[in-house]
Amino acid sequence: MTPFTAVESKLVPLLRDDIDTDQIIPARFLKGTEKRGLGAHLFADWRTRAGFPLLEPEAKGAEILLAGRNFGCGSSREHAPWALADFGFRAVIARSFADIFRQNALKNGLLPVALDDASHAKLALAREANPGLRVRVDLAAQVVTLPGEVALAFQVDPFARHCLLEGLDELGYVLSFADRIAEYEDLHTG
Repeated sequence: MTPFTAVESKLVPLLRDDIDTDQIIPARFLKGTEKRGLGAHLFADWRTRAGFPLLEPEAKGAEILLAGRNFGCGSSREHAPWALADFGFRAVIARSFADIFRQNALKNGLLPVALDDASHAKLALAREANPGLRVRVDLAAQVVTLPGEVALAFQVDPFARHCLLEGLDELGYVLSFADRIAEYEDLHTG
């Protein structure tokens, strides 16, 4: 996994509440367990509609998605964060996340950033006023920084934060202790 320290990017606003995993990646594209290629089908049913935010010129190259409340609700498919990451997103900022989606995202290198209502509204208004707005999501400092040094704080589970900063999934974390595990086994086996 690629370490996540900070990302500075434009935002893609998709300010809807209750975006479920069936919309993020429709079930008909879940025929395998390969992560690559899923980004082509991200929001497949919505991307056919004129004016969909991912189709706007400002969305090109954006690594941060700005969503509403309860992002990633619905089924527990791990394919949803895979599709977002494969499309190029490194972070999703929302008012809240479905628990399973948040855990799947963290385990797959996608940072879910939950902002309080006032901070989220400030960010959404700033993006509306400036479609080319660039913000910085800093996991180490746990802040989203807007131009003018406006910092919006967020929290991430300490273990998940450590793993993201180090570029480790859970297995990678355990394997980072391989020497200590072998030493313990040597001491306790005959």
